Amino acid sequence: MMSAIRWMAKNHVAANLLMLVLILGGLMMAPKITQEVFPEVSLDWIQVAVAYPGAGPEEVEDGILLKIEESLSAVDGIKQIKSSASEGIGTVSAEIYTDQDPDLILQDIKSEIDRITTFPEDAEKPVVSKLLNRREVISVVIYGDVSERSLREQAETIRNELLELPNISQIDLGGVRDFEISVDISEENLRRYNLTLEQVASKIRLASLDLPGGSVKTDGGEILLRTKERRYWGPEYADIVILSATDGTRVTLGDIATVRDAFEDSEQYARFDGMPAAMVKVFRIGEQKPIEMSEQIRNYVAQKSLHLPDSLNLAVWNDTSEIFESRMNLLQKNAMIGLTLVIIVLGLFLEIRLALWVMLGIPISFFGTLFLMPLLGVSINMISLFAFILALGIVVDDAIVVGENIYEHRQLGKPYLRAAIDGALEVAVPVTFSIMTTVAAFLPLVFVAGMMGKFIKVIPIIVITLLLMSLLESLLVLPAHLTLGKQNKRPGRLLQKIETVRGFFSRGLERFVNGPYRRLLKLNLNYRYVSLAVGIAALLLTLGIVKGGVVKFTFMPEVDGDRITAALQMNRGASIDDTARVVDLLLEKSLETAEEYDALRAEGDSILRNIYSVTGGTIAGGGPGGGRTSSGTHLGTVAMFMTKSEDRNIPAKEVAERWREKVGDLPGVDSLTFSSNLMRMGANIDVQLAHEDFAVLDKASARLKDALQSYPGVGDIEDTYALGNKEIKLHLTPQGRALGITELELGRQVRSAFYGAEALRLQRGRNEVRVMVRYPEESREKLWNFENMRIRTPAGNEIPLLQAARVVEGRGFSSISRTDRKRVINVTASVDDRKSNASEILSDLKQGLLPQLAIDFPGLSFNMEGEQKERRESMGSMMEGFKFALVAIFVLLAIPFRSYSQPLLIMSAIPFGMIGAVLGHLLMGFNLSLLSMFGLVALSGVVVNDSLLLIDRTNSNRRQGIAPYEALLEAGTRRFRPILLTSLTTFFGLVPMILETSVQAQFLIPMAISLGFGILFATGIILLLIPALYLILEDIRGLFGLREHHADHVETH
Repeated sequence: MMSAIRWMAKNHVAANLLMLVLILGGLMMAPKITQEVFPEVSLDWIQVAVAYPGAGPEEVEDGILLKIEESLSAVDGIKQIKSSASEGIGTVSAEIYTDQDPDLILQDIKSEIDRITTFPEDAEKPVVSKLLNRREVISVVIYGDVSERSLREQAETIRNELLELPNISQIDLGGVRDFEISVDISEENLRRYNLTLEQVASKIRLASLDLPGGSVKTDGGEILLRTKERRYWGPEYADIVILSATDGTRVTLGDIATVRDAFEDSEQYARFDGMPAAMVKVFRIGEQKPIEMSEQIRNYVAQKSLHLPDSLNLAVWNDTSEIFESRMNLLQKNAMIGLTLVIIVLGLFLEIRLALWVMLGIPISFFGTLFLMPLLGVSINMISLFAFILALGIVVDDAIVVGENIYEHRQLGKPYLRAAIDGALEVAVPVTFSIMTTVAAFLPLVFVAGMMGKFIKVIPIIVITLLLMSLLESLLVLPAHLTLGKQNKRPGRLLQKIETVRGFFSRGLERFVNGPYRRLLKLNLNYRYVSLAVGIAALLLTLGIVKGGVVKFTFMPEVDGDRITAALQMNRGASIDDTARVVDLLLEKSLETAEEYDALRAEGDSILRNIYSVTGGTIAGGGPGGGRTSSGTHLGTVAMFMTKSEDRNIPAKEVAERWREKVGDLPGVDSLTFSSNLMRMGANIDVQLAHEDFAVLDKASARLKDALQSYPGVGDIEDTYALGNKEIKLHLTPQGRALGITELELGRQVRSAFYGAEALRLQRGRNEVRVMVRYPEESREKLWNFENMRIRTPAGNEIPLLQAARVVEGRGFSSISRTDRKRVINVTASVDDRKSNASEILSDLKQGLLPQLAIDFPGLSFNMEGEQKERRESMGSMMEGFKFALVAIFVLLAIPFRSYSQPLLIMSAIPFGMIGAVLGHLLMGFNLSLLSMFGLVALSGVVVNDSLLLIDRTNSNRRQGIAPYEALLEAGTRRFRPILLTSLTTFFGLVPMILETSVQAQFLIPMAISLGFGILFATGIILLLIPALYLILEDIRGLFGLREHHADHVETH
């Protein structure tokens, strides 16, 4: 390495070419880097979904879930199995270990599922897939006072036209029902012609098909034969012959049934600003850029709106590129301010030409990192850009040390070339190892487990790359640049003025170092044991502040978004009209809330853009796995789309709370939750109770919910247990069995009448359309219709249903949740961190109520899910990684110092740096969070660097025969400026982020506080306490009669 430094210092062309490769490479690769709001992550979940139309949750659990769970027990690499049985569908999700290949496990699971031969006959084919974090970019809403079919057809037209645009390849429709061809036959017609619905469905199935018939090979060529009878539209089915007599008379489907080409038999509709609506959702895949896609779609909407009839309107909804753009602008602004502050700090304490050359290391390192980002699989997103800001002041640390040392050698009268080589070689070893220790500190963050770890790992990847680039630049490029110039060259007028200001600060710093600081250091060394006691007392006080709850811990601060969603769940069995009334109330209160805030703003300046609601279903959420929706007459969702956060200057969370207050408690509502968080890692409180008996789970969850209500700031309390709709269970009577009716035949006839017999499925354009045969809607609305149903016997006779079957009324489950093959109920709640702390509440529950529940209900077990589970996984793996980082730092320090004790001395700065981080959170009014912990881990590597410089200089002095006391005094005064500079550049690089008031960046600030305030406080510790510890170590060595071994540091040049 030493010879490379010498060679590059003498070869300006090679140094400049290396610099140009990094800069031009970054400029060329930057446009090709993927752009997104948050990093794309794999969810480590594989899902098996099996549709079982018309089945209740208990039938789904018994017929679907138990069989799949049993088969998955044979698959290696599965961490946890979660199952859910709902009406008509069962899903089993397997979480896999992060070190496993999800594609291989996906194939293993598919193989096991294919071996299952005992699924119910009416169950559909299992769908096995990896859960993906779908990335919605923007939605187009078409709305107006028109029919549902018109909206659906227009939405499909828009979808098709958007797919023709470049760089748009994935689109879904929302707020609309699927097409369905419905064949309605009354009970009277079935009895008149002695038919069953299954028989009619079979006739339709046989009459609507396309079948290849081979070919005829004639002399003129081959002619293909095909039966082309597939019917694609409802009216085409009317002429299908159902019955025919020997005399030629025929009964067609149109004679006995009403054929409707309409929508599936569900009650769901959407409204946009009060009018019927359909949504076209556009997703990003691969390297598609959200800003470019948004611009394309906005242009399309503007053009398309000109050609729509007056009754239809187009609008843009939930444009996430706005979030991306505003976050990027915010972070770029902070980066530029931070860069300016770093340049000012460098200019105040270093010669202006030297400061400019040192500052040049920042863009070179940044461009070099951009050059490598595609190879590292890292995108430009909110987290990665924050990593650049985080490293803004750190990347110049090594350049400061090298440049400042070269400047010192110039002051000794050496020629610029000799000064550059000698100065660089003198600090090459400590600079290299200081970078390596920082890399070692950041490296464990790459391997943090849990979903949060996947999002945050781009920070260490970016920072480590930046550090390595800066090391390359400071040792191979900077010395070559600093060989240029002449010693006595007169500066220009502007430079002379700048030099005058710099000289003033430089002389002031010199006076401070040789005066107050030197006297304080002497006092500190003379009373070194008092200094140690004060340091330990400060450390214990800091621990007390954290343990005593003065500074609380919040796993993940809220990420403020522009959309507030109210998710409604009525009591099971609620009609669509009941749900619609509550949805209308939510809409009314949302408008009132917006008007309240608008009254305080200028006229025409509103915080609200649009309101979108779905009655009878849900809206897809954001974040990992948030793209799924469900439907049911008891469900409803209302979403407020706010103006940009930087324009409204009001946190969405505050608006959501006001909306919640206005709505209040509503009768008939099972749960109502309000959310504005852009990215959630689970509920603040999520306690999972497991037991085989749902009655026990219900009692235990009720007690837990009552307990949660007693804590201040706890809201949105709900559980996953809810009684289902009223149900009627049928049991075949002896009379029915004597007539030859089987349980299967009984069930099929009832199912066909009220759910429908599926005749066939066909592909019509992009849509899969089912053909269903059932009773007319008016014959399925009253219990009287059920009681008057007739069951056909194998002999062709009929018998009243109530004679063929015994009826038992009851109430089933709305859904059944299972975890690791046990029935579970999850009790969830949100916590307002301004009033209470989720960790403290959970700790109290684990010490009191939960163990008591386990005693009161034998067999009951509990587990913490949601944020607590993420915290457990992330913090656990991070602490394990931190231990390895400490060992790595020790090894990296022990090698150049050839000592076992001095690395421990240098590393003693780490815990004292944490004092500054905690005090910074207290001063700025922030709770500690997982990102704060990440900052502390990163801090451990940064604070070591300055200690390393101080001890390295002390050892160098002692090799020259200077006594320890004097060696420390000289090292402190000599290294004061580079230590102060590296600390100030790191701190001021982060100051704009720390002082940022925008709600967009609040969740990132704790990490900046940990690193910024930590390094600032650690500077004082390094300049005062480390020298005292050095002498204490010497005292201990003298006490045991050990020789002065740790001055044996080899020469670095």
